[in-house]
Order: sequence, then C-alpha cells, then structure tokens
Amino acid sequence: MASGSANRIWYGGDWNPDQWPREVWERDIELFKQAHINIVTLPVFSWALLQPEEERYEFGWLDEVLEELDKHGIGVCLATSTAAVPAWMARRHPDVLRVDFQGRERRFGARHNFCPNSPTYRQYSVRLAEQLARRYKDYPGLVAWHVNNEYGGRCYCDRCAREFRVWLQRRYGALDELNRRWNTRFWGHTLYDWEEIVPPNILSEHLDDHDPTRTAFQPISLDYDRFMSDSLLECFKAERDTIKRWTPDVPVTTNLMGAYKPLDYFKWAREMDVVSWDSYPPMDVDVATVAFRHDLMRGLKDGQPFMLMEQTPSQQNWQPYNSLKRPGVMRLWSYQALAHGAETVMFFQLRQSQGACEKFHGAVISHAGTPDTRVFREVQALGRELEALGDTFLGSRIDAQVALVFDWENWWAIEYSSGPSVALKYLPQVEAYYRALWRANVAVDVVSPGAPLGRYRLVIAPVAYMMHPGFAEKVETFVAGGGTFLTTFFSGIVDENDRIILGGYPGPLRRLLGVWVEETDALPPEMTNRIVVQGYPGLDGQYACSLLFDLLHTEGAEVVGRYGADFYAGRPVLTRHRVGAGEAWYVGSAPEQRFVDRLVRFLCDKHGIGAPLQVPDGVEVVERRGGGQSFLFILNHRDRPTVISLGNRRLRNLLADQEIEREVELAPRDVLILTDTHGAGTR
Repeated sequence: MASGSANRIWYGGDWNPDQWPREVWERDIELFKQAHINIVTLPVFSWALLQPEEERYEFGWLDEVLEELDKHGIGVCLATSTAAVPAWMARRHPDVLRVDFQGRERRFGARHNFCPNSPTYRQYSVRLAEQLARRYKDYPGLVAWHVNNEYGGRCYCDRCAREFRVWLQRRYGALDELNRRWNTRFWGHTLYDWEEIVPPNILSEHLDDHDPTRTAFQPISLDYDRFMSDSLLECFKAERDTIKRWTPDVPVTTNLMGAYKPLDYFKWAREMDVVSWDSYPPMDVDVATVAFRHDLMRGLKDGQPFMLMEQTPSQQNWQPYNSLKRPGVMRLWSYQALAHGAETVMFFQLRQSQGACEKFHGAVISHAGTPDTRVFREVQALGRELEALGDTFLGSRIDAQVALVFDWENWWAIEYSSGPSVALKYLPQVEAYYRALWRANVAVDVVSPGAPLGRYRLVIAPVAYMMHPGFAEKVETFVAGGGTFLTTFFSGIVDENDRIILGGYPGPLRRLLGVWVEETDALPPEMTNRIVVQGYPGLDGQYACSLLFDLLHTEGAEVVGRYGADFYAGRPVLTRHRVGAGEAWYVGSAPEQRFVDRLVRFLCDKHGIGAPLQVPDGVEVVERRGGGQSFLFILNHRDRPTVISLGNRRLRNLLADQEIEREVELAPRDVLILTDTHGAGTR
C-alpha cells in the first residue's frame, strides 16, 4: 500500500461511525470529500458491536457504512477491532483478563485488557478476523488491513508463566544451559525444575512498585521482555495469517508507536507487510526527535516507505497540557513524515467523539460539526495539495551513507542494569547523535545490530552495552574496508543474557577500538568534567561531559581528547584507532550536544558526506530519490521567513507548480518540494 500500489498519497484517518446515527455518516462523508480525504480506517474498537454475543455476529451496520464509502470512492483500511475484548467475554471467560505487575487480576475495562497468552482471546480474535476477511474479501475499496491497535502492555498470570517456561525451553533447551546463561548461582537462584520459574514482577524479582526496571535478577527480567514482545507478536501473526488466507494480496499492518520500549519493533516489522505508526509529539518537541522516529520506522524494513497511520489534526488529550497545533504546524509535520519516507498522511480522528476519555482529542470534524473551522480548512488545504501531487514521489527512497544502530534488547538491558548510574538512559544517548546528523541535514538510516553495513561510510552505535554474536566481527570487517565506526562509553560490556564479557571492557570491541577501560566513574548529572581537544581543526576546544567517565588505557589508539579535571585529568577520553583502511572512534563520557554536533560534522566532512543543500539552522532538508529524479523536501521549522539559496540550479516547486532559481524566501513553517526542471534530479 505505502510503496506505490496506488496513484495517490492516502489521506484520511480513523473514523468511528458506530458511535453515530446514519444521518451523521452521510454528513461526514460529504465533509470527507470536501477535505479531499480518500481513505478511512474502521472499525478499530467495535468488537462488542460486531460480536454482541458469543456465537452471534452483527455486520449489517458495517455493510451499510462500507457501501456508502464505496459510492463515494473512499478507500478503506479495515481494522479487526481486537484491541479491547467485549464485556461478555471478560465475564464468561476470565482467562482473557491480565494480571498486572503487582500481581492483581484486572477486571473488564479500558483497552488492551487481554492476556496475550489466553487461549480464549487467541481463539475469538482470530475468529473475528476470519469473519471480517471472509465477508469483505471482495470489497472493492479494501486497500489494507489494520490488525488490533497499538499493541502494548504486559501480563503476569499463571498462563503466561506456563508459556514463559515453554518459551525458555525452546530458547535454551536444557535447564542446565539456562542456569549457566542466567548465572543462577548468584543469590542462590539455581533452578532444578522448569516449574520453579515464575514471572519476574513485584512478587518475585522486582524491587520497586513504581519503577519496573529495578530488578534483582536481570537475566530473567530481560528474557521476560523478549517473551512478552513475542507473545503479543504471536497474537498479531495469528490474525494476519487468517486474513492472508482470504486476501493474500492486501497488505496487513498494525500501528506502532515509534520508540516504544516494550516491543522489539525490528522483530515485529519482519512480520508486517508495511510499517505504520502513530506520531503524537507535544507542542514543545525538538523536531529532530520526531524525525528520528520517522527514520526509525523507515529503518524497520530496510528503508521501505511506511504509513503515518495517526497524528492529531490539532490537539491531543493525553498530555498534561494539550496545546493546539499552531497554524501551519499540522501541514509542516505531515510533510516532514512524507520527507522521511511516509506515503500516507492519516489522522486520529476524523470526527470528534462525544464522550469518554478522548472527547477532547482533536479531529478533522469538531463537535461543532461544521467545515467552518481553522482545523478543517487546514486539513482541506493539505488534502488539495496531496491530491495534486498524485504519485509524484511514491516509491522513492532515501539514500543514506550513515547508519545509526538502534537495539531494543540493548535498551532493555541498559535500563535493567544495577549500575553504574540510575541516570543512564539509552534513548537520549541515541537521540544526541541523531540530532547532530539532523542538524547537519545528513541522511541517516536507523538500523538493527543485525543489519548489513557495507553500503555505509559511517556507522554510529551509542552505548552498545549488549554484544550480539557476530556484531563485533561485522564491524571490524566494515572498518577494515574503509568505514568509520563510532561508539561510546558503556559499550561491549555484556552478552545477550546480561553476563559480563570477561577480559576487560569494551569486550569484543577492545581490539577494534584499541582501548581498555579500567574503571568507570559515575557522578550525579549536575557534576561535570571537560573534554579537551587540541590539534584537530573543527574539533579543538573544551566541552562539558557528564554522567559516566571511562578511565581508559590506549592499546594502539590515538588520543584525540583528554579529561580536563578530577583525579583523571589528562587521561584519554576521546580516541581514534586506525584499522585497515578505516578507523574506529571511542567517546568515553557523555558529552554536551555541542561536542556531539562537531564530532559528527568532523567525521561526515572527512567522508564527504554532506547535506543535499546548505540552509540556515532550523531548516530541514531531506532528499528522496526514485525513477531518475530527486525530490528535495525543504521544511522551515522557524517562526520567521528564511531565504534559501539554490546556487546556480533551476528547480521546480511541485507544491506551487512554478520554476525557481538562485534563491527563494520560505515563509514560517512553510514547505518546498523541489525537483529538477528536466526530471534528471537536483544535482
């Protein structure tokens, strides 16, 4: 769907006609047409209405809705409605209900209220998906399937305990191997029977009701994260498989949530036809972090285009302060998603709900029910633009020469670690290096540790605490062939079971990096040291560093920067090691953003990696390529007009269908999409 199977950008979003009488449906569809909406997702939360009793289904109302949409040529992303179980199911089959981190059995309510290992849930969710797929397999407007909704949550019930033991037996084979890999002789954890294994929650291994990362026994908590991610994935796969039997050529997806910690999305993406995700940044967001999440979603399937499944047309209702999107921001952020690889622009929601916890969440059609609102006019204007663009850049890709390694299991392990600092969090460290690339307008692929590296010139893996088998060897080959690798403190420390890799840090990266870390100091975040660099134009200077401080020895590496204070003043903190035709860099502390920006630019300049266009700070440039053409997205995130110099190039602005040359003034929060006037690219 999102890779050019249609001749247009899909534009629309979640619609809940089951909450409204028929006359409202007709009015909504009329307004959809006015807003150039061409796709709706439905019915996302309608299980109770579709199956009011255990053996009875009611599809009549949905038939009528789909008939009306088909009359008006509006496509449908058909949802399976399985994100919240009906009340009758919870009453008759309590095995569907979750047990929480505190060991309490939940009651019916809210959503994501099901145990992913409940046989009842699996049976009825698959049965509903099959009923829908069989009934609507020939529906002409069906363009995609949307399974469940924003999978998440955890369960610690007895059924999950039994399935966890089965999962562990498949992973480790023998109990002796599990004992070895888990290092169970610590604190007398040795296990003599599989039945002795219980889920790690506050009743067993965890130490804090309010902080689920505080565990006495990291290996079991880490494996339970893997197990829960896999359990929810099995629910998705079960519905997907039955849908595919009836509609093998219709893409199946489920909406992800960006950098969502509990689920290993790289593993999930392998099971999805197309990645889709929901983007809900707050008003004061650093837009680089939004770009990072778009690139992460694109990276889940090796650079394939993705779907922006949800965003709000204006305000949200889950945040402490639900600010309106300022005029132009919705359009700007929509084009940012398209620039980074999206091929849909979709909203939650199309009509604002009348009651319950999302009644103040923004919508294309507000409670007033009229097109005479600021939000509707902005949605309508964007829809007109997207309709005019047609399939112009669909199927084009981003050609990145830089890879940023992102690892969910590493994220889990770092934040379960009992040291060295409670302030060490994985995501901010990754985002710091991404932000530096974004500020330089350098394209980047966000990749898993298992991704091939041969296409890149620069690979950055911040805080690579967990070493997966073969990763160090792969990086060594990459560097020896001429690539540059950069990693940081707290890397190469443990294996996949959170066991220390003996022989000195950074473990299997030690030879490549040419350093040995003897000790690591941990100080409160407000206490800083300095990185002092001399003799490196572009890097020279003094920079604050904090959090962790590696006391390292060089083993062949060149010292580029030294500490400026404390008892380790003068000792190395930034090193470079030449290996074969390439080099490996090590940053031994958490530096301020200014240093990260300069280091990243220094390394990019060395490889001739640059922005597709030189623009002022606060202006984002992303290039998509395809069909022999280049498409330059220029996004002005500033709140003032900005002049963009085009040099000697003559380009066409696709949004205004006009040729421009030399320079152009871009209004606040405005966007350009430029391509060569002869269709040969912008370079």
